[in-house]
Amino acid sequence: MVSKPRVALGMLVLAALAGGLLALLISLDVGAFWAKTLPLVFLVGAATFAQSLGLFNKKTKS
Repeated sequence: MVSKPRVALGMLVLAALAGGLLALLISLDVGAFWAKTLPLVFLVGAATFAQSLGLFNKKTKS
């Protein structure tokens, strides 16, 4: 089962990192394609990686 607060906090952190990536890409004056694509790819890839590691899973009570 998935823990909703963990997902919300994790996605908030990932969104902040994607925003920082977007600011970096804009400051480096990259093309519009890369400025739109790379933050989305980062969000999807990092969320998939975090889910595969089990970071969003709810801890079971023993």
